[in-house]
Amino acid sequence: MDGTDTRGTPALAEAARIMTICNSCRYCEGLCAVFPAMERHREFSPGTLAHLASLCHGCGACLDDCQFAPPHEFAVNVPRTMAAARRESYAAHAWPRLAGGAFDRGGIVNAAVILLCVIGFLAAIMPALSGAGGPLSAPGAFYRLMSHGAMVAVFGLAALYAIFTIAAGIRQFWRAAGPAPHIGPRALAGALHDAMRLRYLDGGGAGCPDAQQAPRDHRRLFHHFVFYGFLLCFASTCVATLYSYGFDLEAPYPPTSLPVILGALGGIGLVAGAPGLLLEKKRRPPAFADPASRGMDVAFIVTLFLLGLTGLALLVLRATSFAGILLCIHLGVVLGFFVTMPYGKFVHGIWRLVALVRHAAEFEAETAGTQK
Repeated sequence: MDGTDTRGTPALAEAARIMTICNSCRYCEGLCAVFPAMERHREFSPGTLAHLASLCHGCGACLDDCQFAPPHEFAVNVPRTMAAARRESYAAHAWPRLAGGAFDRGGIVNAAVILLCVIGFLAAIMPALSGAGGPLSAPGAFYRLMSHGAMVAVFGLAALYAIFTIAAGIRQFWRAAGPAPHIGPRALAGALHDAMRLRYLDGGGAGCPDAQQAPRDHRRLFHHFVFYGFLLCFASTCVATLYSYGFDLEAPYPPTSLPVILGALGGIGLVAGAPGLLLEKKRRPPAFADPASRGMDVAFIVTLFLLGLTGLALLVLRATSFAGILLCIHLGVVLGFFVTMPYGKFVHGIWRLVALVRHAAEFEAETAGTQK
């Protein structure tokens, strides 16, 4: 067996069965990275299957092309099986291990955590809000309600916890997939290129099939809106941190400042992309989806939408009497997002990048070996 992870799940067992069939057929090897990576193995450990599942982008093209798809007795359904395998592998590698159950109850956990965080900020800030209400547009106005030190402590600890727990899961995920070849600059650059353009979300070139079986590229478009919207929001936070500590400038910043421009563009991307992803999810054939993953998927998309919406609302209305309440709501959503990051759909992007890096390194090693 390749890999060191011996923790099996029903979904991983089904994935092993299907990969064995696909490895004999190999008709779909040109569609995405899953099938060339699969061909490097003869046996499929849970760690190897978790790696293959993270390479799968769920485009559904292989299900349309497969001669062994249901109602054939082999019942090969790669998109659904890989989606279930991803969810179960996330839970298997969660830290602490007991928190892995959150992946099966993503909708309830996300909603409860965000609601508690919003209530917590309202309870903590309301006394200050009643004495210092009104607009929050002047520099340093946010800190009338919550001190800069308190904000740094709360969100800094939440971010550090998320980074630590995600890193612990990635370490287990990487080790479980077995020894990896040397990762050179070319492999790393190739993986980043594939991830940034969502290369394997194109359905083999035509796009993702919808309920009418018409290939369309809308799903990748909305993913780009959300992905780059989130990155712009992150960039806004980084620039704001530089403004605060490097130039001693206090938030909120003027509308023409770089943090505000980046944050506004990011918020627009999230608000535009998240509903599109929900619509595309509804249009997709049920056969493509893992029903148990729906709550986790929808909760993540809705959380991203709330991040963008509350941030934009605060930006637009920060000179009004609603600014204080909007600040509480936005901070609560952001904190809830940080807390649930390691135990929700957010990790799929990171695991997918890690899987792409391994795949690129293995391909580079194979190519070098062939040339010799």
